[in-house]
Amino acid sequence: MFPNAKGSELLSILVTLDPGNQAPGVANTGWVPLSTHHGLLALVQTGALATGATVDAKLQQAQDANGTGAKDVAGKAIAQLSQASNGANRQALINLRPEELDVNNGFAFVRLVVTVAAAAANTSAQLLGVNPRLASAETANQAAVAQIV
Repeated sequence: MFPNAKGSELLSILVTLDPGNQAPGVANTGWVPLSTHHGLLALVQTGALATGATVDAKLQQAQDANGTGAKDVAGKAIAQLSQASNGANRQALINLRPEELDVNNGFAFVRLVVTVAAAAANTSAQLLGVNPRLASAETANQAAVAQIV
């Protein structure tokens, strides 16, 4: 669509769950507004998984940046990745468009939720803004983005 655009002009790194050995439990990104991009892409990555470990991920929506009324976005969860089913060293993607949110009830913010169960798992995740509405995507990157080359 934009053959002369750089990837960094079309994708923003909005929030992340940095790589680490996640103990069983839930890790959430912060809430991000969907109003600044035409879509979002969640990227979930696994590394080594301890025996019996499982990894689930889903998108949730809320009415504001504080998480008011938080609920799952229908149909926006990955199939479980597990140590028993070759789920280590894998990636999963979740696409989201603004019209998939409950906009009629004021839902306009999104977060990514990664759940590890049974045993520890090396995970990381990013929530990327796709095709910015007003400015180059580079302007929306989280502060942790150290370089764009």
